Amino acid sequence: MIKLKNIAFLLASLLLLTNCAKRGTITGGDKDTIAPKIVSSYPENFSTNFKGNEIKINFDELIKVKNINKQLIISPPMKKQPVIIPQGSASKFISIKILDTLQDNTTYSFNFGQSITDNNEGNPYSQFKYVFSTGSYVDSLTVVGKVKDAFYQKPDNFVSIMLYDAKTFTDSTVYKETPLYVTNTLDSLKVFSLENLKEGTYKMVAMKDKSSNNIYNPSIDKIGFLDYTITLPTSDMFELELFEEKKPFKADKPSQESNNKLFLGYEGDFKNSKITASYDNKEVPIRITKFPEKNKDSVQIFYPNIKMDSLQISITNGLYSKTFTSKLKDLKESDTLKIEKKSGSILPFRDAFVIKSKTPIVSIDESKITLRNKDSVAIKFTSKHIEFDEEIVFDFKKDEEEKYTIELLPGAIKDFYDTENDSLKYNFSTKQLSDYGNLKINLSNVKRFPFIIELLDKNEVLYKTTSTKETSIYFETIEPKLYTLRIIFDDNANNEWDTGDYLAKKQAEEIIYFPKLIDVRANWDVEQDFILD
Repeated sequence: MIKLKNIAFLLASLLLLTNCAKRGTITGGDKDTIAPKIVSSYPENFSTNFKGNEIKINFDELIKVKNINKQLIISPPMKKQPVIIPQGSASKFISIKILDTLQDNTTYSFNFGQSITDNNEGNPYSQFKYVFSTGSYVDSLTVVGKVKDAFYQKPDNFVSIMLYDAKTFTDSTVYKETPLYVTNTLDSLKVFSLENLKEGTYKMVAMKDKSSNNIYNPSIDKIGFLDYTITLPTSDMFELELFEEKKPFKADKPSQESNNKLFLGYEGDFKNSKITASYDNKEVPIRITKFPEKNKDSVQIFYPNIKMDSLQISITNGLYSKTFTSKLKDLKESDTLKIEKKSGSILPFRDAFVIKSKTPIVSIDESKITLRNKDSVAIKFTSKHIEFDEEIVFDFKKDEEEKYTIELLPGAIKDFYDTENDSLKYNFSTKQLSDYGNLKINLSNVKRFPFIIELLDKNEVLYKTTSTKETSIYFETIEPKLYTLRIIFDDNANNEWDTGDYLAKKQAEEIIYFPKLIDVRANWDVEQDFILD
């Protein structure tokens, strides 16, 4: 019994020690969340009468400098970028070697953004700025504002805001000269603050500067501008709206894709283009259709099945005029008539039934087309041929929970190559009206007419209408989902949004977004007030 008691006591003691050990596990302490600190710098921050070419900043712990090319903002900009070490490796200091010739009586600032972090945990020394002056004092004026995008609801990151001397500024300045002062919204801010500025008059420009050279390149950059001069000091807050200018029309050399089709790529607006073709000094009949891929700036050029070794393609668009000679090869493939259904198996009440052709259509014989419901009763319809898209749109009165069949007899459609369709049959149906929702938008503070109102899902426009006087807008039988709502003031009444033009000093047409998503549910009637502030 004594031995058993001793064994039980020993086991109990071991279990107690085990539990105590679990409670006393070493965790390594709290996570370091403190950013590194500067212990000294030479010359000191905000020094005056700066004459040297090197700056050294010492920290209380090992730091890393990351993504310096994107994060560091130097104002005024330097033509020769300074050498900054270390980059990527750990160190207790930062060395800045200035390679540029500094201007007299000028305040310089180096804003490091989020590029300085401690070595272990990556805690950033956020928005650290080193400032010095080559004169006897440091400029101290500030101007603040925010940026927005003219078209999209959210602006880009890394937008540069620039100030130019108003006395020497001309329209061409942004294309060839760097600004006096510059700052950047970096990767998280939509507001900006230009600091350490001199008193004076300035022109303000914002730019999504993809080349990071502080020079405007309209082919790749966005720009925003104030069309007036600002005077410092000021307590005003400024807003700049960035837009991407419409590119001048330019065509690429056509490429042969089949024995009867060329592809033509382009930049700019194709809408007013005229394309003709010739061979051996004789005009060749062609048909132009939209390239089938979405968001592709290309068109298809269909030409006859006749023997030609080349084809001259002439394109005009406003002042643009160009002629290309395309050598034609004998390829295995030729485009032939092929009709496909574009609409889905469920046809929404707001939509028409659409079929699409692979080759250009020249005639439609409605007498060879029938539309019937599930009881085989013929339904009246109208058809419309959209040439550029090569679509045939069938419109008719729809009933709830109905099944439809549309039949095309042989010869109903004839294409550019005198090919006729074989027998075609498509089935589709409708749902109940209660499967859809209705939305009424009540607008107030409408500045002007006409305007366009759009409902979007992930930047795709699903529903659109215009108004020339009404401020209550209805969208009936729409798909249940969360919608983004926006208003476009269509100032030139062309039923589309128009971007800005920097040289013409024209801002983009104004867009106002409703600040929240609108939830439209099945069998709901939603009424939403929208104050256009």
